[in-house]
Amino acid sequence: MNVDYYELLGVSRTASGDEIKSAYRKLAVKYHPDRNKEEGASERFAKINEAYAVLSDDEKRAHYDRFGSAPSAGMPGGDPFGGMGGAGFDPMDIFEQLFGGAMGGRGGRRGPVRGDDIDVALNVTLEQARSGAEVTVEVDRMTECEHCHGTKSEPGGKPPKTCPTCKGSGQVQAQARTIFGNIMTQQPCQTCRGEGQIIEDPCTVCRGRGRTLKSETVTVSLPKGIDEGYRIRVAGQGHEGPGGAGDLYVHIDMEKHQQLQREGEHLIFPAKISFPMAALGGKIDVPTLDGPQSIEVKAGTQHGELFRLKGQGMPRLQGSGSGDLVVVYDVVVPKSMSSEAREALEHYARITGNDVPDQHGHGLFDKLGKLFRG
Repeated sequence: MNVDYYELLGVSRTASGDEIKSAYRKLAVKYHPDRNKEEGASERFAKINEAYAVLSDDEKRAHYDRFGSAPSAGMPGGDPFGGMGGAGFDPMDIFEQLFGGAMGGRGGRRGPVRGDDIDVALNVTLEQARSGAEVTVEVDRMTECEHCHGTKSEPGGKPPKTCPTCKGSGQVQAQARTIFGNIMTQQPCQTCRGEGQIIEDPCTVCRGRGRTLKSETVTVSLPKGIDEGYRIRVAGQGHEGPGGAGDLYVHIDMEKHQQLQREGEHLIFPAKISFPMAALGGKIDVPTLDGPQSIEVKAGTQHGELFRLKGQGMPRLQGSGSGDLVVVYDVVVPKSMSSEAREALEHYARITGNDVPDQHGHGLFDKLGKLFRG
């Protein structure tokens, strides 16, 4: 039974190339044989790579969309696996090409290839961002096989031999027919896959690839004042390859604080105070990042009035000093009150020359309600 490649990768039929690549990356890591030992994981991994091999190629994808199957050898579009060859197709080839580190690969021996970069998201608290804390992230990365130490050969087994087809060059000459006549070109050797040598006794752990997928904990130092949307580059912590390791890019997401809001280098605290406190004054505790701090509320404080705690905000990422912690007063008008409280407020209204509310609610309370509701 044919498998729907789009459904297998979990993307729509209109998915972009980047969406297909992103979906493949997640699934390939999840079902990689080095990591997933569940029954059927290897078969699923092969199918995922098969789907990506077709949907990542515009011509093969167009053929698949039209006919519902991948183009086969001898048909327009050719081998759906780009020369990897049907029954000889190895899903690990696609994985290695996408995640970096194939030794020359299908592009010939142009020198050792650097490993691919890795992108991860990291949730950061206000406290961590303010102090410039050291945090850790879990990363799945291709690393040198600890059994063969990257040689690809089983320790104590037969050493690699020079490829008899390309004589160790990794490339072979081929004749191409063009409008200008026959031209000799160089192509990667299919016998050794462009590596120039053949592994006769592959490593039993990495199966002759020199690398394995491994989960590692990486420590990241946060710059003081880091904010949402920034990214941090950690050199050499990406996937390893023969030409060196790629980099790790950590994308910052800020966790929501329970009481404080952030506006750039400033912190905002909406302080709810009662009508009597706004009129008479008092004290409240403000939750700073260094702990609660008591402040005086002056008599006659108005709704929306501001009070600044200098230097109690976030460090300026691109400069010196810190922002402020701004207290925004939110005067709360009671929706209901006891008869005693009402009588007292009515008395206040009379002695200050304000009209006393009538039975329809027009008067002082109505005016206050409109004022504080904006």
